[in-house]
Amino acid sequence: QVHVVESGGGSVQAGESLRLLCAASGSADSRRAVAWFRQAPGKEREGVGCIYTDTSTAVYYFSPSDRFTISQDNATNTVYLQMTSLKPEDTAMYYCAAYTRCSKFTDDYSYWGQGTQVTVSS
Repeated sequence: QVHVVESGGGSVQAGESLRLLCAASGSADSRRAVAWFRQAPGKEREGVGCIYTDTSTAVYYFSPSDRFTISQDNATNTVYLQMTSLKPEDTAMYYCAAYTRCSKFTDDYSYWGQGTQVTVSS
């Protein structure tokens, strides 16, 4: 069993930065891959990116991805999503999910957090 909890969301102005956190616990094998997804109102949930916790290798699922960076702190089992130059279109609920491998498909993930809201105003 894996438990994931997101935090760090909030309301910011366009151009500002925000760092989201995902605290993961439980079976290390089941959370070998930790991903970030987001879902804007009226839209489907989309993959932002994923990191392999054993190698710290990150993959990104949308372009351009240079504003978003996924990293981790193995000592605290925390995965971060650093977002810079935020835009109003980045407004969404951001979710953390865990699985054995990275995938951009929501159905592949067994464990999800409750989400953290990010609101970007112009």
